[in-house]
Amino acid sequence: MESPRTPSNRGEIAPFFVMEVMRAAEERELAGGEVLHLEVGQPSTPAPAGVIEAAHRALDEDVLGYTTAAGTPELRARVARHYDEWYGVEVDPDRLMFTVGASGAFVAAFLAAFDVGDRVVVPSPGYPCYRNALEALGCEVVDMPTTLETRFQPTVELLDRVVADGGSIAGLVLSSPSNPTGTMLDIDRMTQITLWCRANGVWFVSDEIYHGLSYGEPAPTALQFDPNAIVINSFSKYFSMTGWRLGWLVMPEDLRESLTRIGQNVTISAPTLSQLGAIAAFDCHDECEANVARYAANRTVVLDGLRAAGFDDLAPADGAFYVWAGIGHLIESGRTTDSQVLCATWLDELGLASTPGVDFDPTRGHRFVRFSFAGSTEDCAEAMRRLKDWTMS
Repeated sequence: MESPRTPSNRGEIAPFFVMEVMRAAEERELAGGEVLHLEVGQPSTPAPAGVIEAAHRALDEDVLGYTTAAGTPELRARVARHYDEWYGVEVDPDRLMFTVGASGAFVAAFLAAFDVGDRVVVPSPGYPCYRNALEALGCEVVDMPTTLETRFQPTVELLDRVVADGGSIAGLVLSSPSNPTGTMLDIDRMTQITLWCRANGVWFVSDEIYHGLSYGEPAPTALQFDPNAIVINSFSKYFSMTGWRLGWLVMPEDLRESLTRIGQNVTISAPTLSQLGAIAAFDCHDECEANVARYAANRTVVLDGLRAAGFDDLAPADGAFYVWAGIGHLIESGRTTDSQVLCATWLDELGLASTPGVDFDPTRGHRFVRFSFAGSTEDCAEAMRRLKDWTMS
């Protein structure tokens, strides 16, 4: 008789609820229903034309074998040049490693920097996959609630409180601009955070995948203040290359050998075709900036539309393509009980897909909804019209 086999408990992590919303929206469309997609956090535009042309050439001319774990020398050199052009920061190309999306970079960074049982701070609201991946790897995730008063970003005072309440921490993971709030750390706050992490021996993991998508001052990189921060970026957002699955890490010198070994063993290398195409992305800024201009117009439409529909509790949306909206007034008036029920109602009654806040904040997310304005301006405007009609009915 065979002995029973059981799965590892690593898979007993929370689902990524936005994927569940996308599945429900897809089912509605397959049944012939209309859906206005304000749930998905990805550009609705294709990769830049130059990237597609470069990929076609590679398909015709290259055997597309493995690259080294770090990636092609040409792409590493081009991204290093990008840091000089955008931020005035010198990055050694040998400190760059390309990964299967930013998601692959996070898993590699967490494996290299943290041991089982390490306490790692993740602010909330925040991207849920940080928390879920860390838990799967056996780390203790320390939730740090933030509020509108701190622009939904951490502060040194909040970090001091975490240490005072629970003891030392091994890492801090945050994004600026943020998913889901769109808020950013300005230069002063970024400086304070990086200095605090250096002084306390804490790995600072800076998610910068929404850089290039800001509606005022550009977002600073953590490398401007700490050359040994763990910086992660991706071609998915500004360059509209989500399905190409190509991210990168700027590796601290102390983690370079570990990260290289992890990359060699876990993925061998990032997709070669994506790497060869991505070199051309940095010559396509006019096309990318046209996308940013559309996001800026959509942002205005959604912020104005939500206010007209009675939503007053809104994050500032400094960057990225999200609005984080409080729904406490709808709960208190009896229109709904929580964000999951509300998002299901909107999809069913309005054909409007949005993301419940429980994805991003495990304790307070039932009182918030995330709207993405990455789609067309027409869809954003129609979604706001339907939402206003619903709230006023």
